[in-house]
Amino acid sequence: MGYECPVCGVEEADGEHLANHLAFTALVRGGDHESWLDETVPDWEDRDPESLAPDVTPHATETETETVTEEHGHEMPAVERTGNADLSGEAAAILDEAQELTEQLRESSLANPDEDDSETE
Repeated sequence: MGYECPVCGVEEADGEHLANHLAFTALVRGGDHESWLDETVPDWEDRDPESLAPDVTPHATETETETVTEEHGHEMPAVERTGNADLSGEAAAILDEAQELTEQLRESSLANPDEDDSETE
């Protein structure tokens, strides 16, 4: 069972994916996603997708989206600052947050590679 984003209607595979979508979009774009999270879960910035999911899924419409499980034999690429980009201020903060989220996702997928395998046929 998946969920539809209560802000933009994008379908996500499960509660954690929904929480990740909401938080990442709020961090990168701000706007409606950030406002919705600020009103609904004031401490959302201090949470990971796993702990945020239970507080956002009750506000989302359930969908028939099927969970897709990927092979975890590969490593997720890291977000890194490369090239001649001179980032400062908000852009640097966003990139730092994206790098931190990517690392959390990498660690989670490496620590629990078979977590969703029981749900696939």
